[in-house]
Amino acid sequence: MTDRVYRSEKPSAAAPNSGVTAFNGRTSTNGIAAPPQPPGKTQLYRPNPASHRRRQCRCTAYCCCFWTILALLILLILAATAGVVFYILYRPHRPEFSLLALRTRALNLTTDPSTVSSHFSTSFNLTLSSRNPNNHYFTFFYDPFDVTFLSGDVPVGNSSLPAYASSPKNQTVFKSITVWASSGNLDTDTVKSLRSDLRRVSGIPLRILMDTKVKAKAGKFQSKKVGIRVVCDGIKGVVAPKGKSPVVATLDGSECKVYLRTKIWKFTF
Repeated sequence: MTDRVYRSEKPSAAAPNSGVTAFNGRTSTNGIAAPPQPPGKTQLYRPNPASHRRRQCRCTAYCCCFWTILALLILLILAATAGVVFYILYRPHRPEFSLLALRTRALNLTTDPSTVSSHFSTSFNLTLSSRNPNNHYFTFFYDPFDVTFLSGDVPVGNSSLPAYASSPKNQTVFKSITVWASSGNLDTDTVKSLRSDLRRVSGIPLRILMDTKVKAKAGKFQSKKVGIRVVCDGIKGVVAPKGKSPVVATLDGSECKVYLRTKIWKFTF
């Protein structure tokens, strides 16, 4: 009976001289174990402190700007509301001025041939009124007035008015205010302009300026002093008298307007 030999299905072990050895699941060459690989490093997020501070500064600046603008808007709204309430309660009106009479006593322009110099002299009598049109509460307190007569841009007379107070519905009349001027060494252009105006039948164009400061008082409320300018136009018939009798000017179309004067730095408007 013949014995049968069966081949084993198991894989044969590696030859001792193959140089490949298994070590903990890792393959080594020439009997040296491969070193274990280090695990992958995890990167941590570290914010930049300088960038964070910049963002905080920007946020703070934006917040300050926002609250500043909001506060200004609230103040403007409150001021506008207070102004509307004040106007409704008191109904303030500007003071009124009007010319009552103007007489020309002297209006002379002379030239000395020897020195070729010109001399200009004038004399006027002015009567005007000041009225407070407010019904109640408001009283105006005026500083002294500076009065200037102008013909074009040439001053032809100066005077002043005293300080006074004007109560509600009160009218103050200033009579026979003497306005005069005496000037010499006039330039050529001024002399030509005055000579041309003096030849007119209607007389020289005359404008009256009155500058002062005024404050208003209504009950316990009292304003600060503000500058005003009164401008009177539409005066006709300012001619030189031919004798000793003064010439009465025509004031039918005259009108006086009051302007508020504001000063910004060195300039007055």
